[in-house]
Parts: sequence; C-alpha cells; structure tokens
Amino acid sequence: MLFRSKRISPAAQTEIQIDISDSLGIRKLHFGGDDTQSAMRVSDPIELVLAYTRCLFGFLLFNPHPRKALLIGLGGGSIAKWMHEKMPSTHLTAVELHPQVVAVARSMFQTPADDEHLDVIVGDGAAHVYAMPDASTDLIIMDAYSATGIAEPLATADFFSACRDRLTDDGVLVVNLWGSDRHFETYRDRLSAAFSERILLLPARQKGNVLAFCFVRSQNSPGWATLADRAAQLKATYGLEFDEFVSDLARLNPHNDRKLFI
Repeated sequence: MLFRSKRISPAAQTEIQIDISDSLGIRKLHFGGDDTQSAMRVSDPIELVLAYTRCLFGFLLFNPHPRKALLIGLGGGSIAKWMHEKMPSTHLTAVELHPQVVAVARSMFQTPADDEHLDVIVGDGAAHVYAMPDASTDLIIMDAYSATGIAEPLATADFFSACRDRLTDDGVLVVNLWGSDRHFETYRDRLSAAFSERILLLPARQKGNVLAFCFVRSQNSPGWATLADRAAQLKATYGLEFDEFVSDLARLNPHNDRKLFI
C-alpha cells in the first residue's frame, strides 16, 4: 500500500513516501526504503514495540507528572496512543507535517480521535514551537526522523533554544537521535549549549537510537539508589523496563558509583 504527500518549501521540493507492511502480527510504517518509522502489534495496539519508543519514556524518571506535552512528528502514533492510554492526566498536542501520515495513523494504526486528552494538528512543528508562549508546556518530544534524517528547521541552535524557552521550570525536551547519523555530535552539542549542558543521553538497546533528555534546570545529580527506587515505582505503574534505563544512563553520561551528574 502506497501513499504520497508533498511539501513545497522555499529551499527545495521534498517528497515523503509512505509504505505499510504486515508480518508476523506486526504492522510497520515506512517513510521510503526499509527503515521502520513505527510498529504496532495488531493484537495489542498500545504496546510500544520499538525499543526507542520505550526508552523515550525514561523522562518519567525526572518529570513523572507532565500536565501539558507537545509531540513533534506523529508517525504511526505509537507515542501518542501510549500517552493517551497510560497518562490520562497529561494533555498531548501532536503536530504532524503531512496530513496523509495522520490519516494512516488513524485508519491503520488505531491512533484515537481528538478528545480532552489529545489534539492532533497538521502543521509545521518548528513554526508551532515558535508561536507558543514561553513556559507553556512541561514536555516537548521531538520524534521527527524521516528517511533523510531530521529536517533542518527542527535541528538548529535557535530552534532548540526556542524549545527551552517554551518549557516550564521542570520541563524536559526529549529528542530522538540516531547514533550513526553524521550530524549526531552537532545535534548533541547544540542541545547541550541550549540547555547549559543539562542533558542526558539514553541509548536504546535495539539498533542505534539515542534519546536526548534536556532539562531546563539542574536535576541535583540524583543518586543511583534514588533512581533505582523511582524506576521500580514506574515499572510497577507502566510496565516498561525503567530499571534498564537507569543502568543504561551510565553508558554515555558523567557519573560515579554513587550518582549521576546532571
């Protein structure tokens, strides 16, 4: 099954190709080529099949109760569905550039209709952030990778600074990065600069995704014991492998045997 949509920008004409595949009970969304953008277990549409989507919720270790959240990039709706089901006290606005992606997410991936917990908007994610008031959201999630990488307007130093300004004092920006992307270090450095080095990197255990958690203010270098306690509580509540997330934070971030430096 094939869908196409086009966006005309001042710089160039770009095209997105949407392919859907079904195999062994898993439905996948592809934006051209073989790379999987979203995956859904048909028998359990809420399950977070892809490891990076589970790792993304590692932010709950540091901000467990966001009231307002913004998601840039809907894809098949995995993140939006999970938050809608598991975090009903959070109002999520999802901004997706391509109307065809929204149509596919809802018709083939069971993304729910808009209600008091969810609004899906067709629009430009960067423009949406620039138009937001300062300190107006507790969480921004950027999951906007395509077959060609992150769109440049969503990866500039100015954009990351705008995200910081739109977050509340306890706010977190979560960015899905690809470890082997030739721009990975550039993106990391821009995020670090925008957030005054208050950044953690969490590698997913499948493939090469790396989640960047960027904080408006210091997390007071939590101890590993404190993080382990938080992880146990979150795992009991949500069923995700938060204990592994805590262990994996030691792989790419400054720490000692007592605490994580952030």
